Amino acid sequence: MPTPPPRTAWRLSAEGARAGEDLVGIGADLAPGTVLEAYREGIFPMGVGVGGGPPLGWWSPDPRGILLPGDLHVSRSLRRSVGRFETTLDTAFRDVVEACADPARAGAWITPEVAEAYIELHRLGWAHSVEVWREGELAGGLYGLAVGRLFAAESKFHRATDASKVALVRLVEVLSEDAEPWVLDVQWSTPHLARLGVREVGRTTYLELVRRLRSRPLPSRWRAGPT
Repeated sequence: MPTPPPRTAWRLSAEGARAGEDLVGIGADLAPGTVLEAYREGIFPMGVGVGGGPPLGWWSPDPRGILLPGDLHVSRSLRRSVGRFETTLDTAFRDVVEACADPARAGAWITPEVAEAYIELHRLGWAHSVEVWREGELAGGLYGLAVGRLFAAESKFHRATDASKVALVRLVEVLSEDAEPWVLDVQWSTPHLARLGVREVGRTTYLELVRRLRSRPLPSRWRAGPT
């Protein structure tokens, strides 16, 4: 089970933010307790500067992109791709984060400080990864934070066609195994994510989902340890 970090000294809240305003705060720190409390309040950290650099911003997008049970659309071609890869959970977390943070990627925003913050949260049992392998090589993956039945996906990458989509399919399988309600937060929707079943909801709706799910038991696979 996750190890609770020391509580944050910062007050983090998206309540009172203006409709359509995504950036709700600047400053604070990336200590485990701060980041964890932010997710419990429907907020996540990302630098405001170029390439995710300082100052540190706290974001609560309105609208928010989410995936709900039963909404994932798996095409026939994606089903075929699933059979061409192997997947694991939490076996190469640092490798996944470093691949997502590769500055050569378009739109890269994960700074070394952000990467280390999530690696520490993984060590404490809060952050998780899905790895996608082909012939023993890491072909894709994703990582994020699990708070109860909320999984906040932070980033994904692929080195082979459909590898990041296969990671998403595996993640949804993990979230669905216990027949419990869940929400997968993807922060902002895109046309690509919408084709996979992601929908947009207003901030008020999202925060209510977080309040309902943040204290529920974790998916059993993460209570059991790496697989």
